[in-house]
Amino acid sequence: MQISISGHHVDITDSMHHYVSGKVEKIVRHFDHVTNTNVILQVEKKRHMAEATINTKGAMIHASSTCNDMYAAIDSMVNKLDRQVLKHKEKLTDHHRTDAALNRGFDLSR
Repeated sequence: MQISISGHHVDITDSMHHYVSGKVEKIVRHFDHVTNTNVILQVEKKRHMAEATINTKGAMIHASSTCNDMYAAIDSMVNKLDRQVLKHKEKLTDHHRTDAALNRGFDLSR
């Protein structure tokens, strides 16, 4: 998995880079089909914004967050991404729909 981190109006320090990389690695534990991740950190006046786009097998997942602290914005963004990745994974592995349809006599081969 490739992680690209860029900053707009903010310098990306080593600690920020390691913090974002560590948080994004947690998402890979839930879903291992992540191909690459683009993270953009930006500052506008006193608003710190973090946004990320994850390219996975079959979907593109995007989340953004705005807070007064950069690390809080990163945490919020990663939580949003994590929920979306888990939801996407559940959609891929949802076998309940086919079992219920087969029990009712529907033909899903069409």
